[in-house]
Amino acid sequence: MEKKQGIGFFEKYLTIWVALCIVTGIAIGQWLPVVPRTLSKFEYANVSIPVAILIWLMIYPMMLKVDFQSVKNIGKRPQGIIVTCVTNWLIKPFTMFGIAFLFFFVIFKTLIPAELAEEYLAGAVLLGAAPCTAMVFVWSYLTNGDAAYTLVQVAVNDLIILVAFAPIVAFLLGVGGVTIPWNTLLLSVVLFVVIPLSAGIITRVTVIRRKGVEYFTNIFVKKFSNYTTGGLLLTLIILFSFQGETILNNPLHIILIAIPLILQTVLIFFVAYGWAKWWKLPHNIAAPAGMIGASNFFELAVAVAISLFGLQSGAALATVVGVLVEVPVMLMLVKIANRTQKWFPKAE
Repeated sequence: MEKKQGIGFFEKYLTIWVALCIVTGIAIGQWLPVVPRTLSKFEYANVSIPVAILIWLMIYPMMLKVDFQSVKNIGKRPQGIIVTCVTNWLIKPFTMFGIAFLFFFVIFKTLIPAELAEEYLAGAVLLGAAPCTAMVFVWSYLTNGDAAYTLVQVAVNDLIILVAFAPIVAFLLGVGGVTIPWNTLLLSVVLFVVIPLSAGIITRVTVIRRKGVEYFTNIFVKKFSNYTTGGLLLTLIILFSFQGETILNNPLHIILIAIPLILQTVLIFFVAYGWAKWWKLPHNIAAPAGMIGASNFFELAVAVAISLFGLQSGAALATVVGVLVEVPVMLMLVKIANRTQKWFPKAE
C-alpha cells in the first residue's frame, strides 16, 4: 500500500518560517535601515521591482500546475463547481468585508486607530477576494479529494480571478471608504495574475508538446517546487523590514487582525462544506470545495496590497497575518473534514 506523503515539511511549518521572517525583517529594519531605504528606491508605478520579481517566483510555479483543458469537463459534474464559485465569489468577499468591518471599526474601535482600521480592512478584503489556487491541492490531497475535480475547481477560479478580482476589490473598498487608484489595481492584476498565468500556460503547452505530460508533471514542475516558498519568505523579510516600526509600536495588532481572519476562514469552510452535504455530494468533492473557499491566494493578496498601499501599509501587514494563520487553521479544518467523512455518500 502506498504511503500517504501528506503535507511537505516546509509547508507544514510555514507558520514558523513566517514568524522567523517577521523577526528577521524587523531586525533588518531596526539595525540595517539602509536595506529598506535602498529597496524603496526601486519602484515603478507604486510597484516595488524587487518584490515584484519575488512574487513572480511565488506565483509562476503555481500557474504551471493548472491545466485549463480540464475546464471542458465542467458540465459532467457541475454541482461541486457551483458550490465553489458561488461561495468564493458571491459569498466570501462580502462576509470577509462584513466580519473585518465589525471587528476593526466596532469591536476593536478603541484599540485600532481609524486610519489603520481602514488599511487592515483593505488587506482583509484582498484576502477575501482571492480564493486559493495552490495550497488547495495539498488540502485536497490530505482529505482524499478527487484530484482531477480539484484541478477543474482551481482552473475555473483562476479564470474568474481575471475578470472579477479587480471589480470586487474596488467595490468593497469603495463601500468601506478606502480610495484606491483603478490604474494601480488593474496593473497589479496584469502583473500578478495575467502575466504569470500566461507564462504558465505557454510553458505548460510548450514543454508537454516537446517532452510529454509525464516529464512535465514528474520532473519539470518539481524543479520549481521550492521557488514559491522561497519567494514568499524573502518577500516577507523585505516587507517586515519596512513594517518593523509599526509592529513594535502595535504588537497587539497582529492578534487583533488574526481574530476576524480566523473566524472568516472557519465560516466559509462550513458554508461550502455544509452546502455540499445538503446537496449530498461525495466527500471527495465536498472537502476540496470547503478547502478552496476557506483558504486564500495570499501571494496575490500580498502582492496587490504592496502595490496599492505600499510595503509599510497596514493593508500589507493584514495580508501577511493571513499567511501566518492560514496553515494551522487549514490543518485543523482538514482534521474536521476527515473526521466527518461518514456524513457524505461514497463516491461512485
